Amino acid sequence: MVVTRLPRPAMTYEEFLAWALREEVHAEWVRGEVLVYSLASLSHQVIVTFLSTLIGGFVDLAALGSVYPGPLQMKLPGSSGREPDVIFIASSNLVRVVADHIDGPADLAIEVVSDDSVTTDREDKFYEYEAAGIPEYWIIDPRPNRRRAYFYRLDEHGRYQPALTDAEGFYRSRVLPGFWLKVDWLWQAAEMNTTALLMEILGPERYVALAQDAWAKTRK
Repeated sequence: MVVTRLPRPAMTYEEFLAWALREEVHAEWVRGEVLVYSLASLSHQVIVTFLSTLIGGFVDLAALGSVYPGPLQMKLPGSSGREPDVIFIASSNLVRVVADHIDGPADLAIEVVSDDSVTTDREDKFYEYEAAGIPEYWIIDPRPNRRRAYFYRLDEHGRYQPALTDAEGFYRSRVLPGFWLKVDWLWQAAEMNTTALLMEILGPERYVALAQDAWAKTRK
């Protein structure tokens, strides 16, 4: 994913948002400067689709909020508008979802690394998301010979601390109660069946019960 700094005069976030929606570009706004991103690779999109589908299915069944795959603008307090690859907004914060963007921090932001986004994801966005108070930040690096996943949670001082996987490679989310992810699934995402994985995460009985409850609510 190549990042291009657009040679335009500084603009307000409102001006940027109107321009980005009109031009239908994948771009971010940082202190008035516009950063335009090229199309993502297939491997990048496979993981984004996998995570948004898996987490989205879990969130729907458990009625925890909403999940949005990028590109979707997230306006942070201060001077940046970012587009995480996957965004989770808890039910209590859905007021932040407005007509054309997320007006405030997500409860979970996920970025999938590419060669040109390493510094942005690991440094720039890391500190911006930390300062904005995003409770969990995941950085997924699927590049050949790397394949690492980094999970961070805010501590009591508002600083990100690494959240480690267990001995078997499972990560258990704090903002998604009951959700866990086996990191190796990420590297096999194209072959994984998210419905089967949801049944594994929730357990077959709970999965069926939640699905029946969700179906019953649509019949009322």
